[in-house]
Amino acid sequence: MYYFLWQMKANLKNANFRINFRINKALLPFSWIYGLGVWGRNKLFDWGILPVEEFSVPVISVGNITVGGTGKTPHTEYLIRLLSRKYKVAVLSRGYKRQTEDFVLADDDATVDTIGDEPLQIYRKFPDVVVAVDADRRRGIKKLLNLPDDLKPEVILLDDSFQHRYVKPSLSILLTNSLQMINEDYLLPAGRLREPAANHVRADMIVCTKCDESFEGIDYQAVRDKLHLHPKQQLFFSAYSYKRGLLPIFTDIEHLKKESIERFKKDAYSFMLISGLANPEDLINYLKNYTFNLHIFIYPDHHAFTIENFINIKEAFLQMNNYRKIIIVSEKDAMRLADNPYFPQDLQACIYYLPIEVVFHNEELFTQKIEEHVANFKRNRIMA
Repeated sequence: MYYFLWQMKANLKNANFRINFRINKALLPFSWIYGLGVWGRNKLFDWGILPVEEFSVPVISVGNITVGGTGKTPHTEYLIRLLSRKYKVAVLSRGYKRQTEDFVLADDDATVDTIGDEPLQIYRKFPDVVVAVDADRRRGIKKLLNLPDDLKPEVILLDDSFQHRYVKPSLSILLTNSLQMINEDYLLPAGRLREPAANHVRADMIVCTKCDESFEGIDYQAVRDKLHLHPKQQLFFSAYSYKRGLLPIFTDIEHLKKESIERFKKDAYSFMLISGLANPEDLINYLKNYTFNLHIFIYPDHHAFTIENFINIKEAFLQMNNYRKIIIVSEKDAMRLADNPYFPQDLQACIYYLPIEVVFHNEELFTQKIEEHVANFKRNRIMA
C-alpha cells in the first residue's frame, strides 16, 4: 500500500515517546550519489551559471535541510504575527501535494486541493495576509509584487525555500529539530538530509526547534560548536506552546465550542490521536500529560485520508473502553479532515484540533533582529 498505518496504545504517563529515525547505512552508497548531484547543483549557483534573483522588498526564507518535521509553518506564523502589525505581509509556499499548477492566490474558496494544507491553515488563521502558492518562487514573487497597491506586500515570507536557490532571500532562517540536529543525520536515502549539513552556511539564522519549553540547561556555545556555525550566524532556540484550548473541526455543529484540555483530564477521558505529521512526538508527549489512555494512529506527513483509513479509525474508536473519549488532531491535519467527504458523520462531534504557537528563548533579541532587518532593508532601499 502507498501509506503505512501504525496503531498503538500509550499507557505510560511519564515515559517520553520518541520516534527514532534510524540511519540505514546500507543505503549510504546511494546517499553519496545523491550528494554528488546536490553538490553539482549548488556549485552551478555558486559559480553564477544558474541565475539567482534578488527583489525590492524584504524576502525572509524559513526552511530546513531535513525532510519535514522542524516546524516551518508555526515559525512562519510567528513571523506573520510579528510583522503584520506594521507591514503588509505575504506568504509564498510551494503548496505541497496540491492538485493545481502554477501561481494560485488563496481566497475564500481555497481548499487543500487548490493550495495545500499548510497554506490553507495560514490563510484561514490570518485572513488579512496574502497567501499564494507557486513552485517557481521567482515567478510567484513577481506576481505578488504586481498585485494592486492594497494587496502588494511590503514583506514576503518564503515557506520551505532553503533549497530554492533561484531566489536570494534578504534573510535566511534555517530550522533544525533539537531532537535530531542536522549534524547527527545523513543524506537521503540513508538519512533525512536534503543536502549536506555543512550547507547551513547559507543561512543567516539557525533556530533549534522543539526544545523543552522551560529552556533549562541550554548551553549556547556548546550547540554552536556542535553545529560548526560561522561566527556571523545567529543561533536561537524555540519550543512549541500548546494553549490548552481544543477547537472543533466541524464548526457547523452548534453545541461544539472551545474546550480546555484540563476539563478532559478532570473527567478522565480517553484520547485518540490521528497524526499525519512528520514528527508527532511532541504532540504525543503533551497529550500524555492529560490521559492514561492514548490511542495513536500515525500516517505519513501530508497524508490524504481515504475511506479505508476512516473505517479503521471508526472501528478502533468504537472499541475504546472508556465511554468518555475524543479524537484529537493537529491543526495541519484538521485542514485535510474538515473538507474530507469520507469522514464519518457520527464522529464529527468527537473530533478536535490542538493549535500551537512558537515561543523563543531570548525572544526580545529574536524579534529585534527580525524587525531591524526589515526596517534597515526598507531604509537602505529608500536611500538607494
